[in-house]
Parts: sequence; C-alpha cells; structure tokens
Amino acid sequence: MVPLGFAAFLAFGVLLVLLGANQADLARDLDLDLTRSGLLGSALAAGIGIGLIGAGPLFDRYPRRPLFVGSTLLVGLSLLGVDASMGFDRAVVHLLLAGVGAGAYDTLINAAVVERFRERAAKPMSAVHSAATLGAMLGPFGIAWLAAETHWTASFHWTGAAHLALATAALFTKLPSPKRSHPRDSAAAGSIFSTGLLPLAWIAFAYVGVEGAMTIFAIPYATGGLLLGVDRGRIAISAFWCGLFVGRLTVLAVRGSPDARVLIAAGVTGAAAIAVGVGWIDDAIEALFGIVGVALGAVYPLMMTLTGQRFPHARGVAAGLVGAAGALGGFCIPFMTGAIGDGVGIVPAVASLGFWCFSLGCAAMFAHRPRRP
Repeated sequence: MVPLGFAAFLAFGVLLVLLGANQADLARDLDLDLTRSGLLGSALAAGIGIGLIGAGPLFDRYPRRPLFVGSTLLVGLSLLGVDASMGFDRAVVHLLLAGVGAGAYDTLINAAVVERFRERAAKPMSAVHSAATLGAMLGPFGIAWLAAETHWTASFHWTGAAHLALATAALFTKLPSPKRSHPRDSAAAGSIFSTGLLPLAWIAFAYVGVEGAMTIFAIPYATGGLLLGVDRGRIAISAFWCGLFVGRLTVLAVRGSPDARVLIAAGVTGAAAIAVGVGWIDDAIEALFGIVGVALGAVYPLMMTLTGQRFPHARGVAAGLVGAAGALGGFCIPFMTGAIGDGVGIVPAVASLGFWCFSLGCAAMFAHRPRRP
C-alpha cells in the first residue's frame, strides 16, 4: 500500500500545480481574469472536498481496491477529456470531476497509513506526502517543457494517463480489508462530531487555501506585481513546493513523534515570512515562496496524523471531514485572493495570505491539548 500511495501522491502533486503552471495559457485561451482563474482552482478544490468526505465512510465499510481503482479512473478520464476548444464552464466540470477522484484516493491513503502505523504514523505519513510535494515541485518544469514542445493541454493528458496507470497497478496490489465494527465503535465514531475536530478542520481550511492560492497566483504575482517573466512565476511554484518537500522531510529527522506545537510554529512562521517578503523583498519571489513552503511543510501530514490518532474508531470519516474542510479552504481562499487581486492589486492579494497562516497557528493552539487515555 505504501509504494502505491507514494506513486499516487506523486501524481496528485502534479495535479495540484496544473492550473498554476498553465495559468497564462489558460487565461489567454479561456479569456480568464484573476477571479475566474481562482474559480478554476476552486472547482478542483470543491471536487477534492466531495471526494474526501465521500470516501471516508466507504473506507470504513467496503473493500479498498475497487474504491482506489474507481477514483483513479475518474481522475484519468476527466483529465484526458481536456482540450483547447473547451469553454470555461466545461473546464469547471472536468476539474470538478478530477478533484472528486483525487480527493477519494487521498482519503483512502491517509486513513490506510494511520490504520497501519497507528501511533507511529507521523513519519510514514510525512514520507508518503513528500511524494505530493515532489510531484508539485518538479511538475512545473515538465509542464513548461510540454507547453513549449506541444500544447498546454498535453500536461493534462499525461497526468490523466498516469492516473490510468495507477488504476492498473492497484489491480495487482494487495490493499487492506476494512475491519469489522463493534457496537462500541459506533458510539465512539459519533464523537468526531465534536469541538475536538474543529481546530483540525480550521488548520486544514487555512493550509489548503494558502497552498492553492500561492500555486495559482504565483505567475500573476511575478508578472503583474513584480514585473518579472512567466518563467519566474513557474520557478516560484517549484520553490514553494520544494520548500514543502524540505519541511516534510525535516519531520522524518526529528526524534520522537511531532505534535501540534509544530503546527503553531508553522502558522506563525509562514505569516511572518509573507509579511516580510511581500513588504520588503522586491523581486526575490523564489526565496519568498520557498521559505513559506518550508514553514508550512509539516502541516498537512501532521494534521492528518493527529486526526487519525484522535478518532481511531472512524479514521476514514474523520480524515474525510478534515480533508473536506481543507478542500473548502481551497475553494474559498483562492477565490477571495483573486477577488482582492482584481479589486486592489495582486500584491495586497498575496499579502492577505499571511492572515490565513496566522489563523492556522491560532487554531493549532486549540488542537494542542492532552489526549485522553
């Protein structure tokens, strides 16, 4: 399961940067302003949220192989259907469906890793999620090469084909079966609908929203805010995801099991980096995005690990709910950032992401509490 999960998150990482790395070409061919560019990212995030929350109960009850195969097939077919003549509305549908499939296999992998490693899941989770950052870090370079050699749609088609390959590989991979539930588990599962889930949900909302906005608006910030080239924006996307990759690998080097204090530090550091970078650094966009990535690198895998550990009787449902909160942030925050950009400029829009980072740190303070035995 772990090798398949690593490969799936590698493709997931490329999916996350498809819009940002192709933003200039998409805006030209689909006649997009910043708000509608943000809405495309919101459509992908909304689909991911639907998949995340829908796959949770299925993970807890049904065989995992058909779920994984179906979800990767949905992503693959949706991306293979993208073409240059599609309008904005059809692009939204393709991205929404791709997001549903990606969100579903995201939940399956997250819950399976915690189910297998339990209290030791923080480091394996970081290792698996590092594949997503690796894919997102290298993806813009491959996307740029494909756009120059063929057409911007080629990167969508290749990513779709990779998901079809994942579906095929899953047919020959042993996936864990769902465990039988006991009556006491139903009562315990109900406890996820409590205030204990809210801080983790807000962390997910803020983190995924910032991740999506920085990816989608790197090129507009480079070209419109700093008067740099499109390539500098693409490099900034890679720098951001490279920073996330370094941050996640750092978790593997730390002794013991990290806790919510890491999330507090991540939020505060990310907010400070954005405030300093946007306010005082003129054109070092790659450095700004890379530092923010390092600061936030540990957030997603650690957040998912804490969720699975605190709700052991309904890991799939809990992971799906928290992941869906993240997808909601991925829907709302890029849209709001784009609206700010169209209203008052791209520089204040990027600066506004510091608020979300700070709120992430504040929510982590509530998540950092002693666990009941």
